[in-house]
Amino acid sequence: MIDQLHYISQSTENTSHLEAIEQVLQAGGKWIQLRVKDQPETTVLELAKAANELCKKFAARLIINDFPEVSKAVSAYGLHLGLNDMSIAKARLIAGNKIKIGGTANTFADLQKRVAEGADYIGLGPLRFTSTKKNLSPVIGFEGYAKIMEQVKKSGFTLPIIAIGGITEADLPELLKTGLHGVAVSGILTGKTDAENRIKRMYSELQKHQLSTTLNS
Repeated sequence: MIDQLHYISQSTENTSHLEAIEQVLQAGGKWIQLRVKDQPETTVLELAKAANELCKKFAARLIINDFPEVSKAVSAYGLHLGLNDMSIAKARLIAGNKIKIGGTANTFADLQKRVAEGADYIGLGPLRFTSTKKNLSPVIGFEGYAKIMEQVKKSGFTLPIIAIGGITEADLPELLKTGLHGVAVSGILTGKTDAENRIKRMYSELQKHQLSTTLNS
């Protein structure tokens, strides 16, 4: 089961990764990706252990970004790999067959590669510029999503595809009409006092889209 709303953790001047994750969990988030950059694996492991306990407390699912050994060590629900990380096939040898593995894609060719590698879901993006990622891939934009998702339909791919990269609440209707499964967000929830209302509104939009897709299929 791949949730329709993914939260990707980030730290700010006033909020640590764990504080941000706990706030989103308290607000109703159910799919948490721990994304820690420029830190040693030992540090990520300790954060992952704490994040996993928080997710268990709130009956949520923890996804580890980049570190297959860490995902295995904490028995995380999933692992997410960027375009420049190891292959999904190699990561699965480390993390095991039970774990859900997602991979980032920027083009339809990337997406085909991820499907061939055996991804369980794909993070497609970025929609627009985002400061949360240093080495940002070329921006796709709404037209890019429409074009790629049309190629996806023609190819018969059925695995869930998640839009990522600078996404706001207002973007959901336009993105979801392309056939995307859901969205991944970060800054629009991190440290926000109204995160609970934001999550409720986004889930409502996502579920409305899912219902419409089901009725029209």
